[in-house]
Amino acid sequence: MGDKQDEKPGQAHAGISRRDLLRSGVAGAVGLAAGAGALAGSRLGNDAPTLSGAGSAHDPGLAGAKGDVDPEGFDATAFLKNFDYGSVSTLPSGQIQREYEITAVDREIEVAPGVYFAAWTYNGTVPGPTIRCTEGDRLKVNFTNAGSHPHTIHFHGIHAAEMDGVFEIVEPGQSFVYEFDAAPMGFHLYHCHAIPLKRHVHKGLYGAFIIDPREGRPEANEMLMLMNGFDTNFDGDNEVYAVNTVAFHYQKHPIEIEQGELVRVYLGNMTEFDVLNSFHLHGNFFRLYRTGTDLERYEFTDTVMLCQGERAVLEFTYDYPGKYMFHAHQSEFAELGWSGIFDVKPPTLV
Repeated sequence: MGDKQDEKPGQAHAGISRRDLLRSGVAGAVGLAAGAGALAGSRLGNDAPTLSGAGSAHDPGLAGAKGDVDPEGFDATAFLKNFDYGSVSTLPSGQIQREYEITAVDREIEVAPGVYFAAWTYNGTVPGPTIRCTEGDRLKVNFTNAGSHPHTIHFHGIHAAEMDGVFEIVEPGQSFVYEFDAAPMGFHLYHCHAIPLKRHVHKGLYGAFIIDPREGRPEANEMLMLMNGFDTNFDGDNEVYAVNTVAFHYQKHPIEIEQGELVRVYLGNMTEFDVLNSFHLHGNFFRLYRTGTDLERYEFTDTVMLCQGERAVLEFTYDYPGKYMFHAHQSEFAELGWSGIFDVKPPTLV
């Protein structure tokens, strides 16, 4: 429908695949220099990013392409901790109501330096806003479809059938109001459920939905990470992988945490075209709370595999300062963008 990325696999396209990029022998590069000019959707010209330090993929100054994604379009560092608590009011019953405004918009996004993707978005970003509330709050989500295709919002969690965002299709130019009580506490997701489902999810219509327990969780340095991938040449296979959309962003811009502090990562998987995605933490283990619906029972591990739609809350503390990698433990995903660094700093003296 006027969107080149609606082409079916097998139709004419740039023809370069992630296998081609990896076979070039340039690890950790997303092939942005070797093949980015051929990636469909790329607007690279004479200033195309080039590789530096081949074989030095663990050096955040060298791994991946030179240059950076414009933070004015999407700041992946800020997104880590950008929780949307909505507009808060109190209903006559005394119940807290949180109201949110979400609009579906077609927008081109930058997923790696100079590599663009024709996305369908919630509020202009992929992922969409991170909705956060407390169990028992009344949620009112005003959804407007300003895109070019029919869309919905399907919230994971417990709610009435008419609020499920499956059969209540919202046509372009139309609106719909989702109203339900937030339950159960935990880490959930939301995404479009219009057909074809894989296209609407892969194009970027998804986000995080956190319901805090009434008693709260222990104080921590909290951040959101949604694992995702992008098929830039329309072959039904992802060429770029990331957490929070931008390839290698947290390797080029390490996440600073403090030695000894509790870190809490809300980790979810919305990758399309791959059965599993994963998270591996270097130099440490984490407590893994599946779906975040239990504050007591957890696994103790350093790697977790998640299917699409699965999520977990990870908690850990670093005993030693220094730089520690985190990445997908499918090495191919890591070499195509899904890799980052925690920069653990000594505690600040007061």
